[in-house]
Amino acid sequence: MKVAYIFATNMASTFKLATMVLPQLERGDHGAQVVGMMFFDDNLFCLRLGDPVGERLAPIAKEQGILLMACDQCAVRRGLAEGTFDECGTGSVKAKGMVEGVVCGCFPQFYAALAERGVDQVITL
Repeated sequence: MKVAYIFATNMASTFKLATMVLPQLERGDHGAQVVGMMFFDDNLFCLRLGDPVGERLAPIAKEQGILLMACDQCAVRRGLAEGTFDECGTGSVKAKGMVEGVVCGCFPQFYAALAERGVDQVITL
């Protein structure tokens, strides 16, 4: 089964990703093929360069072909993107100061990327 995660609730990336999903991906016993992750609000702070969670996640994502997408508007608000609010949702906002492989986008970009990968379940945490 192919799954995508949306990290939207408070501490989803620091608790659910960092202590459950990521260790399982590292061990190879997650039980599903993860094809994408989208990060909203403060959850995207784990994707900053130097953050232990992001630094562990980036090579796993590269190796396993997992999309790492930060909400473009959330990233602009937090100084982690190059672009303007007017550009949000267009695919032109670029990640800044984040681990390798992270892209910024909104739902249109997330859906398009998932369609290319095929996905059976989208799970919001």
